[in-house]
Amino acid sequence: MERTLSIIKPDAVSKAVIGKIIDWFERKGIRIVAMKMVRMSKEQAEAFYAVHKDKPFYDSLTDFMSSGPVVVMVLEGENVIQKNREIMGATNPKDAAPGTIRKEFATDVEKNAVHGSDSPETAKQEIAFFFSEYELLSSTK
Repeated sequence: MERTLSIIKPDAVSKAVIGKIIDWFERKGIRIVAMKMVRMSKEQAEAFYAVHKDKPFYDSLTDFMSSGPVVVMVLEGENVIQKNREIMGATNPKDAAPGTIRKEFATDVEKNAVHGSDSPETAKQEIAFFFSEYELLSSTK
């Protein structure tokens, strides 16, 4: 079983589509093993997105991610990292395939509704950023 981090971003939270996004994952057979709503400070957003520190979008991204509450989740399943990325759709919603979360709910490249880890190594780091080990449910399989 593989795990990944998913974040429902402030734009999707403010649109009140949290339940719809969670349903998207569950309908695809993805299990949620941890979930909570948090509001990141600017400093926390900067730490989480530190890998992008030298990129031109870093300041606007961290401002956006600290602008309101987010829902952070740990998803579990076979090939869940790849499956989650397919369900999310392309980063730019204009390029996202029909039937993806970003095509349905995203506004633009930054306000794109969801975040998902891009590799097993990143997933491990990102999960640990938001969750302690005792907050993660054990796999039932």
